[in-house]
Amino acid sequence: MLGMRGLLPTDPEGLSPEVAALIAQLQQQVQAQAQQLGERDQALMQRDQALAERAAELAQRDALLQRKDREIALREAKIEKINFELARLKRWTYGAKSEAMNADQRRLFEETLAEDEAALRAQLERLRREAEAAAAAAGTQPKAPSRQPRRSALPAHLRRVEHRHEPDSTNCQEQGCGRPMKRIGEDVTERLDIVPAEFFVHRHIYGKWACRHCQVLKQAPSVPEIVEGGIAASGLLAHTAISRFVDHLPYYRQETINARSGVHTPRSTLAVGTGQVGAALEPLYVLHKRFVLDCRVLHADETPVALLDPGAGRTRRAYMWAYARSWHDAVPGVVYDFCRGRGAQYPVAFLNGDERRGERRWSGTLLTDRYGAYEAVVDPQHYPGRISAACAAHARRNFEELAHEGTSPIGVDALRRFARIYEVEGELKGLSDDERRALRQRLAKPLWDELQQWLGLERRLVPDGGATAKAIDYTLSHWAALTRHLDDGAVAIDNNHLERQIKPWAMGRKAWQFVGSELAGQRAAIVMSLVQSARMNGHEPWAYLRDVLQRLPTLLNTRLDELLPHRWTAAKA
Repeated sequence: MLGMRGLLPTDPEGLSPEVAALIAQLQQQVQAQAQQLGERDQALMQRDQALAERAAELAQRDALLQRKDREIALREAKIEKINFELARLKRWTYGAKSEAMNADQRRLFEETLAEDEAALRAQLERLRREAEAAAAAAGTQPKAPSRQPRRSALPAHLRRVEHRHEPDSTNCQEQGCGRPMKRIGEDVTERLDIVPAEFFVHRHIYGKWACRHCQVLKQAPSVPEIVEGGIAASGLLAHTAISRFVDHLPYYRQETINARSGVHTPRSTLAVGTGQVGAALEPLYVLHKRFVLDCRVLHADETPVALLDPGAGRTRRAYMWAYARSWHDAVPGVVYDFCRGRGAQYPVAFLNGDERRGERRWSGTLLTDRYGAYEAVVDPQHYPGRISAACAAHARRNFEELAHEGTSPIGVDALRRFARIYEVEGELKGLSDDERRALRQRLAKPLWDELQQWLGLERRLVPDGGATAKAIDYTLSHWAALTRHLDDGAVAIDNNHLERQIKPWAMGRKAWQFVGSELAGQRAAIVMSLVQSARMNGHEPWAYLRDVLQRLPTLLNTRLDELLPHRWTAAKA
């Protein structure tokens, strides 16, 4: 048989019509099949693209559902915690025995209960509003708010400052109407406010406008306040909080002081207002904490405070931990954290942050005294990004005690050497970190090297177990941390900066003697963190807090950082 190679090329025109038609038909079939294959490939590509888009949508929806589930779980946990705290407060209020406390303790404890209950109810109200907003988005009907009780009128002799609130337009807005509306009355709300040495009343008058044709009533919205339905305006709330946490005046003393102006402010009313202030300032405190921990050099210290134990009828020791941005940082700030103890778990938890709130773990140089709890905070095995620095003032104080006792000439000589070091440090204020480091290396490092060599020689001549040996051993054993500032210009030589910020707590202990509850301690930490930082930035505490409380109810969460102490500017009148 002849193969295909043996066939001679044949001109298609020379073929018979039947063969030519068959060839043309075969060519058409081949082209049709090729076109079908192309269309099928295109359809498969479109289907794959649609499947990929669908998978991306499902992944995005799953992520959204997971986030919503986490938010719901977190909100339920908050509500459960708040309800538990409320139940415990009620149990302490109605179940505690009067014999467990004296009259003064009982009175201060009841004030703290009023504060705590107001703060918890404010948090519950915030969560309720969030739930109502979520229900409104889902199309469900929100529950009508409960009616507020009537309150007695404020004293008539107080100066009234009237604020008129009228709608932007007094024409009827109903479709097809547009007629002028007629004023049919007004609603008046009064809030008690204060400036130093003067009480006065904000008189809010809300005009009521009605269209008789459309039977429509129009009125300007009410001015939001921290304490809804109460008599206290932002100025009075700020004054009460400043008197409580800065001037350390108990509520019963504030009540007496206010009464001298002819104004009756029951201590329970003052306590409720302060509790709601603490709850309102908590989001701002969280932002302020992030700002303070954003500094790579931190001061840390703690001070004891007495915490009332209602069940036992006595107090126990708690601690107020303090963290401040570096003394050499251009923007100062301090944040306090009330804790039930002095263990390492408290600063570890504070500096590790909370991932649920978007807080990252802090890293940098921590300047402290040599209290053992801080060793766990800067443990290089667990926190390789943290460095320990020690306070030179603590080392100096050991020799100062020796000089005062007059039992060791080493104390006097050591104080002279520290004085030369501090004299150099005092000349480095106002310089940049790099300039400060360079001058420390040139001027201060030789003095530190000389001090180390001298202490080593004197230690050989001093017997073990004495105060002199203890002072020298403390300095030499912490030498690397004491001289950390020589290698980093941002690190201060001592921790005196933060000790000055802790001094208000030491002064307050003499006035209020103890903290009424753990919530009260946390509330004090919130208010004092913001107020003390405002003072560090040159602001008057009352003016700052009053403006913050006045702007908080209407300020968007995205603009909350405008109220931070280092960014705050007074609102224009």
